[in-house]
This record gives sequence, C-alpha cells and structure tokens, in this order.
Amino acid sequence: MSLRKQLFLAICLFLLVAFGGSFFVSLESSREQMLGQLRSHAQDAATALGLSLTEQIDDPAMTELMVSSIFDSGYFSSIRVVNIVDEQVLVERSVPTQIEGVPGWFVSLVNLRPQGGDALIMRGWEQAARVEVLSNPQFALAKLWDSTLGSLIWLLICGLLSAVFGGWLLRRQLRPLDKMVKQAEAISKREFRSLPKLPRTPELKRVVLAMNQMVEKLKALFEEEATRSEKLRSDAYQDSLTGLANRRLLDEQLADELLVSEQSRDGHLLMLRINDLIGLNQRLGGQRTDTLIGAVGELLKRLTQPPERRTWLAARNRGGEFSLLTPGVDTKDATRLASEISATLENLRLTGASDCMPVAHLGVVAYNPGEPVSDVLLRLDQALTQARQHPERPWIHLAHSDTAPNQSQHDWRSWIDEALTEGKLQLYFQPVVQCADTSQVLHHKVLARLLDPQGEAIAAGHFLPWIERLGWAARFDLAMLETTLEYLAANRWPLALSLSGSTLRDQTQLKLICDILESLPELAPLLTLEIDERQLPPPEELQRLSHSLLNTGYRIGLQHFGGSFSQIGNLTQLGLAYLKIDGAYIRGINEQTDKRLFIEAIFRATNSIDLPLIAEMVETQEELEVIRELGVFGVMGRLIGPPEPM
Repeated sequence: MSLRKQLFLAICLFLLVAFGGSFFVSLESSREQMLGQLRSHAQDAATALGLSLTEQIDDPAMTELMVSSIFDSGYFSSIRVVNIVDEQVLVERSVPTQIEGVPGWFVSLVNLRPQGGDALIMRGWEQAARVEVLSNPQFALAKLWDSTLGSLIWLLICGLLSAVFGGWLLRRQLRPLDKMVKQAEAISKREFRSLPKLPRTPELKRVVLAMNQMVEKLKALFEEEATRSEKLRSDAYQDSLTGLANRRLLDEQLADELLVSEQSRDGHLLMLRINDLIGLNQRLGGQRTDTLIGAVGELLKRLTQPPERRTWLAARNRGGEFSLLTPGVDTKDATRLASEISATLENLRLTGASDCMPVAHLGVVAYNPGEPVSDVLLRLDQALTQARQHPERPWIHLAHSDTAPNQSQHDWRSWIDEALTEGKLQLYFQPVVQCADTSQVLHHKVLARLLDPQGEAIAAGHFLPWIERLGWAARFDLAMLETTLEYLAANRWPLALSLSGSTLRDQTQLKLICDILESLPELAPLLTLEIDERQLPPPEELQRLSHSLLNTGYRIGLQHFGGSFSQIGNLTQLGLAYLKIDGAYIRGINEQTDKRLFIEAIFRATNSIDLPLIAEMVETQEELEVIRELGVFGVMGRLIGPPEPM
C-alpha cells in the first residue's frame, strides 16, 4: 500500500476516533444539561399553574381554560390536575410524543426521557388538588441532533483539508525518493547520475548523499579503468608525435577492408612521403622538421573530421611517411582528394627546403575486397616511385588492373532509388551468441542486400558508398527499419539493426524513426538499435539522442568500438545494452599479447558498470578461446555463422 493511501486511511481513522470521542463527551454533557432544563421547565410551569388555580379550583370551566392556555403555550407532553382526596383527575391535557427530523437510532442512543414537575393547589389552608406537568423532549433532541451534525460536518471539512494538505506535503517530501528511484533505474541501465539538489529532510538527505557517493565511486572506478585502457590503446596503436594512428593500426584496418564480407567495399589507399626528410632535419633542425611532420598530421586529421569521413583512417607509418585509408571512395573522389592534399602541402613549405621538388610525393591506389594486403602495398610503392620520377606531377594514381568498369552514377542512382522506393530489400541475419556457450543465441544482426534490376542481390559493401554519396543514408535506414519491424511482427525473435550517422544527425528523420518505434511498443524487447562508434555525434548531442531512442522503449548498442576509446567515459550516460568490439582488435589476439591486454582492460572498465562485451569478426577457434578466457560475454563472426537469409 502506498504512503498516500496509508496517510488517507490514518486521517480517516483519526477523524473517526476524534468524532466518536467528541460525540460521546458532548452527548453526556448536553444530556445532563437538557434533563435539568426539562425538569426546571416542568417545575416552573407546575408552580405557576398551581398558584393561578388557587382561586379558580372550584370553577371547572376556568380551571380547564387555564390548563389549556398553559399547555398550548409551552412544550409539554401532559398537564394534569388531580384531586388530592380521591386521586381523581379533574383536568388533563396531553399529546403523544412525536419526534420529527431526528433518526430513531439517535433518539435511542440519547435516551432523553420526559421530565416532570408538580405543585399543590390550596383551598385556604387545605390541600385541594395537585398539578402534574411532564415536559416534551422533542426540541431538546432536535437541538442535540443539529449540534451533532454540525460537529460531524466540521470534522469532515477538517479531515478533507488535512488529506489534501497532507497529500501535497507528502508528495513534496517524497519527491527526492522519486528522484532516487530514477537514479537507481539509471544505474540498472548503466547510467550514472548524481542528484545535485539535496532534500531538506535530514533522513532523506543522508540517503541521497549515500547514493551520490556510490555513483561517484562507480564513475571513478570506470574512469580509472577507461584511462588505463586508453593508455594501452594509444601505446599500441597511436603515433606519439602526430596523434594519428600508427602503421600497425593501418595494417589492421586495411586487412579488415580487404576481407570479403557483407560490409566489404572498394576504396583507395593514399600514401604521402615528405621529400628529403633527412636533409631537412640536417638543414633546419629537428624542431622545425617535427613541426612540419605535425602540420602534415593535422592536415590529414582535418580530412577525417567531417561526419561522412569518420570511417577514414589517417596514419603515420614512420618518419615522414603518412597513409590515408578511404573506404568507399571512388576514383574521381580519390584523384580530387590527392590534388587537394598536394596543393595544401605546398603551403607548408619551409624556408631552406628545395624549391625544385614538391614538399611530398603522393601515391594513390585502388583496392578491392579479397585481394592480398601485400599486392595493395606493392602497387602503392610503385605509385610513389613513379611520383618521384615525375616532379612536375607530385601524385600518381594506380587503378587495380582487374577492376571492372564502374557503372555510371546515373545507373547507380536509378536502380538504388527504385529499390528503396519499391522496397526491394532482402534481409540477411548473422547470429550473435554467448561466448561461454555458442549454442545460446543472443540476437541476430540484420544486414541488407538490394535487388538490382536483374533481380540479383547486391551486398551492402557495393551499394553503401553510393548511398552515402547520393545522401540517401537516412532514407536507407528508414527503409531497413520498416522492413525489419514488418519482419518482427511475424517472427518474434531478437534482432539488432544499425543506424547510420546521417540518420543520427538528421533531426527530422530521427523524430520520424522515434514516432514509428513508439507506435510499436510490443516489439521493443525484440529490437536493439546499433550506433557505429566511428559516426558518433558530440557527447551532448549523443546523450540527447540516446535518451530520445531509449524513451521509445527500444534498446541501444554500440558497434565497432575501440578506435575512439577516449569517449568511453561518456558511455555511463547512454544506457547501452552492450558494446561490440571492432574486429581489428580481435584478429590475431591469440598471437598478439598487447591486443589481449587491451581487450582485458576494456573488459575491466565495462565490467565495473555491468556492460556486456561482444567481440566482432571472430574468424578462428584460437581467437574464440582467448576471448572466452578474457570473460567476453558474446561473440559473432564467420566462425560462429555467416550472414544468411531467413
């Protein structure tokens, strides 16, 4: 029973006891007073009538007239004149006792009996007769009843006011409890919020302070583990001078891009090498040369900042050699990018550098999923060699010799528009299972293929770059969501669906998606919406976004995690259902100790907030055994099961 109901019942019980006690005390007091007044009234009437009849006792007509006059002018039950000698009634007037307007149970409870009085009528010195008068209690009972009703109404009004005021006061005093309940619910959703405003009530204030202390302690533990994990990641995968990725991370990401999977897509790899770095170092000094290297790093870093380029990777290989991995970029955009970088590099020319050659040479090569990493790097070296041989043109582009001619933009636009408009989507599902028991399926990741005009299913890696170029990513997400929800309505089993960065940045599209989700609350336990770590908006915007999606009842997951580990501190505010670790940090974990240490650090950080970890792109049994030893909760990849239509 709620406190409000208990308070209401307590007020009712208190009023009942108060009214009962007040009623019986006032009843006894009023009853004795009324009895005295009735006796006095009867005795006064008897005395006055006796004196008046002294002279008229021998005149029966006058006696009867005087008795009737007294009886009609007062409140009496009966008046009798009795002869003393033979007790014969000389004159009598009476009426039956009728009590109107007062309930019978109240009359019985009060038990107010008629009261009498008498007086002697003298004839000279002799007693001639006796006057007997009985008063009528009707009006005394009516007065008592009215007084009781007035007391009851007053107590009811006081009770009602007490209930209203008490309920308001209780609600005000318990408001901190409601906030603490929300705080506890947020903790269960892996969100750590402190209550800035402390209640005035000392007891509640102590509880709120204890809750805030616990939350701050959990946040401190999480941030400590996050800092340790970020240091491990930066030591293993980050260049200390420029802040870019190092050659090792570049090789890992390039190997990911060259894997044949549903998400695999063509792209370009660009490498630039600063000319005569050793000579610059000798002529200009190490500090100015490091400034040039840092400026080149900032240039590449700026190129990866736009939201649509978050999947790009800028890296410093060694010395004055840099790389830029651009998945999904076609030949036209790659050549434009190389020209832009070359022009910008010329603005970085230092005094003392050679004027007869460019600041750096660039090589640009295309790659296709499925080809060996060594072949791509070999073509890249050839491109750089050709660039050095032609100083008048500081960059060279080498296309893949086996690459088929690309379709025109008009062709891609036409059939993708048709596929999205007519719903020519084919859903594929990849299982995500528990790491400890791979027979236990957690959910299935939803992947997509579009049907081209010939009815052939095209993998996402081929059409997604074109969808992004055409600006239809949010439109594609909406089509995927509608198709997935339609599938879930008929097939009730848990799924996970990705949302692109374009959808997250488009407030109109995001509101439309939230409205669709809110209209289908019965499907909320079955669908988790996944956000790509590489496409996350700023922290404040991300928090508002996550709360908007969580308010629909659907859960949120984060996929491809690991590249921006510095953002892990913000995860405590998002209420995530799970975290999927990027496959680049899983591949070869059984052979690379530092990867194992990195995943172990992530596990400690997320385990402190009870956030499940899922490993992506597990390809070998050895990798599965290692991540199972580390305590990772879930796993997915071709070892577990490839994407298949259902």
